[in-house]
Amino acid sequence: MTQPQMKYRRLGSTGLLVSELSLGTNTFGGKGSPMWDTLGALGQDEANAIVATAFEAGINFIDTADGYAAGESEQIVGEAIRHLGCARDEIVVATKIGSKVADHPNGIGASRGHVIAALDASLRRLKLEHVDVLMMHMFDVATPLEETLRALDDCVRAGKVRYIGCSNYTGWQLVKGTETSARLGLERFALCETHWSAATREVERELVPAARAEGVGLLIWGALLGGVLTGKYAQGGRAAKGRMAGAKATADQAALERTVAVLREVAERNGVLAGQVALAWVLARREVTSVLFGARTPEQVEQNLGAAALQLSPEDLAAIDATAALPHDPYLRPAVNINRIRGPYAH
Repeated sequence: MTQPQMKYRRLGSTGLLVSELSLGTNTFGGKGSPMWDTLGALGQDEANAIVATAFEAGINFIDTADGYAAGESEQIVGEAIRHLGCARDEIVVATKIGSKVADHPNGIGASRGHVIAALDASLRRLKLEHVDVLMMHMFDVATPLEETLRALDDCVRAGKVRYIGCSNYTGWQLVKGTETSARLGLERFALCETHWSAATREVERELVPAARAEGVGLLIWGALLGGVLTGKYAQGGRAAKGRMAGAKATADQAALERTVAVLREVAERNGVLAGQVALAWVLARREVTSVLFGARTPEQVEQNLGAAALQLSPEDLAAIDATAALPHDPYLRPAVNINRIRGPYAH
């Protein structure tokens, strides 16, 4: 199959270029919770094939976490990178820390001790000397943010990390992080990983404007809503098999069904798949650095790659926007055209 030419975007406000589609790896490995069996529980050979397919198509950005399959995902990612035989600087590796990785009290969180120990453990599993992006997997209310940011800054200064980021933060948490870094002269967040899909839009209230204002890129997970937005599952967001098996979709059901219907209509008009349209809708958001997708097979990778070449029309984007738009909030002021306020004499 001939793949579309991959496009690249800056990682937030940095000079690092990453593919606009990126490979998520929560389908790799099956240790720990039974959840990982549902997600994929892929072994090394299967992962090697998926990573190779993605890399050959121009994807240079791969995301993992120490909490995925009790660290097995990181091990498999490291082996898959070595199997590629590419130069280290040809691939951008992101991982996340902060999840519970041990039963003792300090085996979780964002304290200085856990940040340093978790990063070293991730590097051992990945068998890498550094990661390109290190993210806190979630906000830790028990640890002062200054402590976390100083520890992350030390990791960058030690040469073990190139850029730092956060994951699943709210808008105020993101801004508090960037402002604290600026005040203390520390490395600042370049990237925030968060959930966003055409059917789940809550992130648009605060996090998206915050990221835009702070120059932080967004790495999006769940753009296909676990496969629901591909249109392959039964009405109601349940699947007989697959990553959403036995689980309700997190979107409002009426909005979800409207979104899936419109995605199918747009896909038919453009001669593509509904899942490709769902990915392309997120890619069209200007705050987005890259959109993650997971895969169980190389064929799924190839399908998702079609989103890279898909340019949705303004009419298509508007139709999808309308299916699950957030209700009007009377406490939020509408956007103002500053030129109209200043008048014709503004400079």
